[in-house]
Amino acid sequence: MTIDLAKAKDDLYEAVNGEWLKTAKIPADRPATGGFNSLVDDIDKTLMDDFDAFLNNQKNSSDARFNEMIKLYGLAKDFKRRDQEGTAPLKKALLPIENLQSYADYQAHWAELMLNGVASPVTFDIDADMKNAQVYALFAGAPSLILPEKNYYDPKNPQGPQLMQLWTAMMTTLLAKLGYETAAAQKLIEEAKRFDALLVPHVKSAEESADYSRMYNPQTLAEFAGHTSQLNLATVVEELIGAKPEQVIVMEPRYLAALDEILAGHFEWFKSWLLVNEISSMAGLLTDELREISGRFSRALSGAKQPADQRKFAYRLARGTFDQVVGDYYGKTYFGPQAKADVHHMVEQMVKIYQQRLAQNDWLGEKTRAKAILKLDRLGIQVGYPDQMPALYDQLKVDEQATLLENMIQLGKTAAKEMFSRWNQPVDRLRWEMSAATVNAYYHPFKNIIVFPAAILQAPFYSLKQTSSENYGGIGAVIAHEISHAFDNNGALFDEYGNLNNWWTEADLAHFKQLAQKMIAEFDGLPFAGQKVNGKLTVSENIADAGGLSCALAAAKEEDSFDARQFFINWARIWRMKATDQYMQLLLSIDVHSPNKLRANVQAQNQAEFYQAFNVQAGDGMYLAPEKRVNIW
Repeated sequence: MTIDLAKAKDDLYEAVNGEWLKTAKIPADRPATGGFNSLVDDIDKTLMDDFDAFLNNQKNSSDARFNEMIKLYGLAKDFKRRDQEGTAPLKKALLPIENLQSYADYQAHWAELMLNGVASPVTFDIDADMKNAQVYALFAGAPSLILPEKNYYDPKNPQGPQLMQLWTAMMTTLLAKLGYETAAAQKLIEEAKRFDALLVPHVKSAEESADYSRMYNPQTLAEFAGHTSQLNLATVVEELIGAKPEQVIVMEPRYLAALDEILAGHFEWFKSWLLVNEISSMAGLLTDELREISGRFSRALSGAKQPADQRKFAYRLARGTFDQVVGDYYGKTYFGPQAKADVHHMVEQMVKIYQQRLAQNDWLGEKTRAKAILKLDRLGIQVGYPDQMPALYDQLKVDEQATLLENMIQLGKTAAKEMFSRWNQPVDRLRWEMSAATVNAYYHPFKNIIVFPAAILQAPFYSLKQTSSENYGGIGAVIAHEISHAFDNNGALFDEYGNLNNWWTEADLAHFKQLAQKMIAEFDGLPFAGQKVNGKLTVSENIADAGGLSCALAAAKEEDSFDARQFFINWARIWRMKATDQYMQLLLSIDVHSPNKLRANVQAQNQAEFYQAFNVQAGDGMYLAPEKRVNIW
């Protein structure tokens, strides 16, 4: 691919990716292509071919868990059977909701409905206690809205009414296909929208949710249960976890405080909301026609032109349900122990570089610096694929005589029960949050671990065929990005054990907040896709990008073969993306990451070595005055 080096002075991203952008085509069933997305497509093709080989007995596996996944894949691929079954499976699943007459009636079935995947006025989750990260705690939150983010409901946002109209049209068509009379369907939809509107003022925005330390609001069980007299919150908690917890960690206190007001006098709206949610989430498991209809709203949001084909649908469903099983197969088949050891060594090298940079840091006090280095010493590193599979996957069984919808409800129920069984148990730091076949990486603040799945450890991120400078500009920057999350505006609030615990001196914390504010200001209001970047929403990822790039650059410079141009070119290459306008606008509203082009360009502008490598001078498009450049780690 041709790279216009002269153009890098004005736009690094365009110089590296411009030729590719002219010819790249977005798949009809996707909202974007390039970089991460292209790797995902390649992995999906490889695994789909493998799944078919196992399904057709051309390959055999001795892993019982993998074989259950293949059974689900085969069931999901059988569209002829689902067309014959029609809407009967969903009508059967709706009966327990349609039979509800009051909140007391709902209370009697609440736990069972929740385990079966039905929407709930309060959501529950199990995760490490943020103040005692060695033990799993119970978290309570708010349900999702119809539109993707509460700001879409702002009267000043013209997209809101348009999207709600699209959603209404989709639900009207779905209900008609399920046999609802026009008047009854209209009543259900309108009541569901009214209940949704009751939630909007009280739930967090994406910007508020991005500050995840604020979701730690522990309440005694009595305090928690006192939020409403319409339902018995204490009873449903006890039914879910099999005990009376001393406390429940409330993630959305404003919402819980308004819960009684939301529920009181609105049972019919609530019931309609339950029904409409169930139909919306389950219709795609019925006929192919209903699968197409039920995806119209999400495709309108993302700009994807058509649904995934039948094979991809079956693959994504099976893979999503057995994600760790698929990841284990992918990691062991296509990654292997040698590459796992090689990349683990690379991560350790990046940690050492980070330790050196912390030791040489000129704005941290001695006490804070020592705690930061201790946090790095205790950082857990997991690469490629996990050594152990969660016991959950031994419990997931597929009944080929049952319908696809019945199987998905039962599999979801098994997973939910297993999750709630972890309450008050020791935290498993080795349990992965994503499949090894996922093109991504993450830092978990409650566990103080970084995880690099096998799927991301390939070109352009990492390859033995690339130079060390290219690898550092790719996977090196990603590795250091995840390490940096331990010290972003969120991660910095957690100690070496993953506890929410301030280990900063007042002076150091104040200085860090000033630097974080500079990062907010650097991105806030930047124009993109006809809208603007929210600097507060994206600050944690921007801090991690900045730390990751500068740390990877320091590591690359230690190599004899260091080439700054190669480093920055591959940095820009990994962020290449061509996406629909709708998708880019959606991400600006809900995503904690800045747009890819800005991630590539702005962070390069903050590095002095970039200016030297491409001879960037005042007046060039990429020039940023030294006093405006933001460097934290």
